[in-house]
Amino acid sequence: MMRALSSGMTSRTGFLERHTKSRGFTLVEVMVSLAVLSLILLATVSALRTFANTQGSLERKIARVDEIRSVSSFLRDALQANIAGSQERVSSLSLGGDGGKQGFFRGSPDSVQWKAPMIFGEGYGGVLLVRLAREGGQLTLRWQEPPVNEEDVEPDWAGTPMRVVIDNVEDFSVAYRLEYGEPWQEGIFLEEAPVMLRLAIKSSGRYWPDLIAGVNQ
Repeated sequence: MMRALSSGMTSRTGFLERHTKSRGFTLVEVMVSLAVLSLILLATVSALRTFANTQGSLERKIARVDEIRSVSSFLRDALQANIAGSQERVSSLSLGGDGGKQGFFRGSPDSVQWKAPMIFGEGYGGVLLVRLAREGGQLTLRWQEPPVNEEDVEPDWAGTPMRVVIDNVEDFSVAYRLEYGEPWQEGIFLEEAPVMLRLAIKSSGRYWPDLIAGVNQ
């Protein structure tokens, strides 16, 4: 009988041990697991957010570099095409005025006006008077056909066609180099083309690299 009782107690103890081993995780273990999982998820979300911010910042920088490159190239080409002197003759394009017999240039601390062969869209262009200036928060390019008699005529730019070259402009100034080797002149007014000019531009809270262009004389 003792042997049978002992055998029964042994069987019960084994059952309890197996039951204890298969009962699953404790509450503490579950809480620790959830805490670790939360930390992993938080780190993953932070990494994804950082990646997205970095990608967005990179795309904005690339777009800004592309804008600077395209605007700089356009303005350099336009200024180098300046018609200077009465001996210049440029064949007129469509709606292009009188063929560009006379040169024209006006420079100030915050604007530049010159005469050059330009094309603005398909079928529209020619030898035009052009003005680059800041208007409010925009750097704009305006143009008009040269007058028949250009002597001592100051162009009226009100209501002329325009395009926005740069948006969100906070500062714009022009400096001129009258001769090669001479220092830059700021705050002056010109009626003859300098050898070079320098545009200082600040937009969207950042300064552009100085845009330096040669001017056809």
